[in-house]
Amino acid sequence: MFMLASVFVGIVAVEHIYILILEMFLWTSPRGLKAFGQTKEQAEQSKSLAANQGLYNGFLAAGLIWGIVHPEPAIGRSIEIFFLICVIIAALYGGATAKRSIWLVQGLPAVVALLFVLL
Repeated sequence: MFMLASVFVGIVAVEHIYILILEMFLWTSPRGLKAFGQTKEQAEQSKSLAANQGLYNGFLAAGLIWGIVHPEPAIGRSIEIFFLICVIIAALYGGATAKRSIWLVQGLPAVVALLFVLL
């Protein structure tokens, strides 16, 4: 079960690395515009805010990876729980204020990963 939990936590971490890349580097690209449903003009105006959001997503990914690789499993598990809860809270807020699909795209994988970590 430990290995399966690590796989699910890893999936959430990779997802947040992808979001970091979209928000920090691809925000105004066709891929970024499509992912976030924005016009080129909207994206240009919000580019610095998006980069900031991307950085925060990178911190979430870093924390999840830290939990996976921590040499002491009990401490690693605690780290994973903390960062997964952070992801879930961010997804709840994002889904309520920005786009409801965030609940499914970011929140659900984090909830599933948390359940596996807690089992």
